[in-house]
Amino acid sequence: MLNAIKRALIVILGVILQFGFAIVIRLFFYKYLGLITLFYSIASILIVLGILKESTRLSNDLPWIILILIFPIFGTILLITLGKNYSKNKLLKNILDYEKKYSSYLVQEETIKKEIEDKNLDNIQYLINRTSYFVSTNNEITYYHFGEKFYPELLKELKKAEKFIFMEYFIINEGVMWNGILDILKEKAAQGVEVRILYDDMGSIAMLSTNYSKQLAKYGIKCIPFNKLSPFRGIFMNNRDHRKITVIDGKVAFSGGVNLSDEYINVNSKLGIWKDNGIKIVGDAIWNLTVMFLTLWNANTKEDNDITKFKYDFHNHDTNHGYVIPYGVAPLHKDLIGEDVYINMITSAKKYLYIMTPYLIIDTDMVNALCRAAKRGVDVRIIVPGIPDKKIVYTQTSSFFKVLHDNGVNIYTYTNGFVHSKVFLSDDIRAVVGTINMDYRSLYLHFENGIYMENVSEIQEIVKDFENTLQDSKKLNDADVKAGLVKSLWQAVLRLFAPLF
Repeated sequence: MLNAIKRALIVILGVILQFGFAIVIRLFFYKYLGLITLFYSIASILIVLGILKESTRLSNDLPWIILILIFPIFGTILLITLGKNYSKNKLLKNILDYEKKYSSYLVQEETIKKEIEDKNLDNIQYLINRTSYFVSTNNEITYYHFGEKFYPELLKELKKAEKFIFMEYFIINEGVMWNGILDILKEKAAQGVEVRILYDDMGSIAMLSTNYSKQLAKYGIKCIPFNKLSPFRGIFMNNRDHRKITVIDGKVAFSGGVNLSDEYINVNSKLGIWKDNGIKIVGDAIWNLTVMFLTLWNANTKEDNDITKFKYDFHNHDTNHGYVIPYGVAPLHKDLIGEDVYINMITSAKKYLYIMTPYLIIDTDMVNALCRAAKRGVDVRIIVPGIPDKKIVYTQTSSFFKVLHDNGVNIYTYTNGFVHSKVFLSDDIRAVVGTINMDYRSLYLHFENGIYMENVSEIQEIVKDFENTLQDSKKLNDADVKAGLVKSLWQAVLRLFAPLF
């Protein structure tokens, strides 16, 4: 809410300056109106040319271009305030420093690297080449179809903790789910287990008090609200920690779409059945998630000189379980890893591509990739919520239905409730499960994490989950995807400015 208020104040300020400038010019400098108009028109064109020169995702930059051309002062203020200008943010600099420092701990095993090259596993090769995260083959993966299936397993593993527990979540909300977890965390902290909690300050702002970290400290639990909201901290307020990670003793890790709030386990859900998922990892891939957590943790605290003490030795584990690579997404890099991995999945699909996502607010690169896949004969199916959580966001989502449908992409709405799962699945071979929505926030602005899997047997459980969800979903037809004139215009406006907010 505070972030929305801040953005609203910025917009109001920009509007006042834009029109105030116009009034002052007309009242006091009307003789030079032509020259002044020419000057800031040229200035706005130069700014736009600069954007175009650096742009790799034009559909994301188009709103800035239109705003600056029409309202040069207003548009420029918004660009400076909300655009990708991180150079003066201390937390960001720390994150970048720790990413670079910790990359030396993420060493790819040469035999696996060569095997991937020999087999031409392009999707995995992309992740190895463009990130510091490594791929491993000695992992046991368990997939949970619903949050209420995931939750008891999380509690069971937390109770086994002997050395440390790391938890990083966008939302923590007091209730049945969190209270059950917190009781165990208190007990473990009292036993001397190192317990660290990282939650997003904006994601949990309506749920937790501003001094919640101090409350947990009384129980011996270390806690940090990530990127704490402040009216004086600049544009980085727009970038949130949307990751979901639990690491226990380095022996077991959890991720998926589930936050720590009751609706995620279908307790008091106001949106019908809350369709979500979880995933458990036992094996070397846990280290990627551990380093992700410690990067953001130490960017805030600078607490750990040596992080290898948090690594568990899995060398005696079997190595024939397929390829697994947990990877992080951050708004700090030139590459849009989250979107690129998804597009790579789309372009490599040969028989089918199945997607579950709560939001479908995508750029032209993603739209064209999905349409091309359908046109070459791939069975492309996308499941979105039947009961939306935010009406204006669902209006943006539904604005993509017609173009996708008309090009052969099959759209389904989950009639039982709200889909929060983020799943990409193709050909019984590849899958991505994690936190990355198909919207601009996840793909461009947030810290996210995904788990890429290839030739992993548990993918069959993900297939089964999708097929079961499909049985409770409605396939949209020609009439369903049509919109009237007024709605179409409103959708177009929302789509145009979706990348800004």
